[in-house]
Amino acid sequence: MSVSAYDEKLFDAACEDIIEKEHAKNGIGTLQEKTMHAVLKRFYEPDHTHQEIRINGYVADIFRDNEIIEIQTGSFNAMRKKLDTFLEEYPVTIVYPIIHTKWLYWINENTGEISKKRKSPKTGRPFDAFYELYKIKSYLTNSNLQICLTFVDAKEYRLLNGWSSDKKKGSTRYDRIPVRLVDEILLARKEDYLCLIPEGLPEVFTAKEFAKKAKIKLRYAQIGINILREIGVIKKNGTKGRAYLYSITK
Repeated sequence: MSVSAYDEKLFDAACEDIIEKEHAKNGIGTLQEKTMHAVLKRFYEPDHTHQEIRINGYVADIFRDNEIIEIQTGSFNAMRKKLDTFLEEYPVTIVYPIIHTKWLYWINENTGEISKKRKSPKTGRPFDAFYELYKIKSYLTNSNLQICLTFVDAKEYRLLNGWSSDKKKGSTRYDRIPVRLVDEILLARKEDYLCLIPEGLPEVFTAKEFAKKAKIKLRYAQIGINILREIGVIKKNGTKGRAYLYSITK
């Protein structure tokens, strides 16, 4: 699903409303909620009267037209109790941001100095959602639930407080500032999850072959396969030595 010029204008407006106005007033990291979350909430629902609505004991990020939108920038573990309640009565969309291109800045806690930006060599892809989707895999077949993977370019600020000699490993992420909307992928039906299968796989494949084609670590490939089997997109198809074989469900 490619984004339209209209979507880009709305996203730019959300960035201006949240980042330029609030940060200009108070500085980076001073928002009551993290910037990524605030911008996406503003993008998906500009009307503040539809934001932060209490429903059956929980607060929904967005509630309009009898539907709920949750912006989830952290662990999906926190979603389970909400989903148990919300999905009984309402359609729910979980928006999960994936950083497409990232520029990294380091903050010295002692001096407040911010380093020059450095572009990360990594590019965000749909496979990056596996780790969090696994945490709610039993909910993914619920007809009331859909996932929106939102790809954005962003600036990431991190504190130089890690355990390594350069204080970068194990450091704390301070904030992520979105700068551009790149793409959206909506996972609503079983067929939509086919985009989480890498191209070029043989008809019958192993987890190692999946990992190689997706260019991800084996453990993440195994997590992805577990999710896709839960949804019914792929199935076991025998063994090869000590490895399980899989194929796409027809």
